[in-house]
Amino acid sequence: MAEFTHIKDDKAYMVDVTEKPDVGRIAVASGRIYLREETIENIRTGESLKGNVLSTARVAAIMGVKETSKLIPMCHPLPIGGVSVDFEDGGDENYIEAVCTVKTYGKTGVEMEALTGASIALLTIWDMVKSAEKDEEGQYPETGIEDIHVVKKEKFV
Repeated sequence: MAEFTHIKDDKAYMVDVTEKPDVGRIAVASGRIYLREETIENIRTGESLKGNVLSTARVAAIMGVKETSKLIPMCHPLPIGGVSVDFEDGGDENYIEAVCTVKTYGKTGVEMEALTGASIALLTIWDMVKSAEKDEEGQYPETGIEDIHVVKKEKFV
């Protein structure tokens, strides 16, 4: 059975990475938000009432990456070397995929930062368009954020 690195003797603690060497690290995470076709079209054409949805989501994701260690208790603060956030249009499947890539040179990986960035991007999209997603009964029948996951985690020189 795998050992949990943040639990020892039934107590939570932050893993000591002091002795680990600094290494170049990259992580990519992605997730999808499913929206009504009309909402996706408004995002594509820039007709959202709250402004440019994807530009705002990109900025929010970058801000989230930089604050990850403040949101997740055992996550080490890292010097973030670079962040990119891209969006892929799901076409007829009515989704937008957020892909967040994070790089650092440090003692531990950046997958938590990449996951946070992808999540914040999707949450920001939702926040900006949720009023357009309600049906006649005030429900959100066709929407959802799904499949947030690490796509890639690597070390580099």
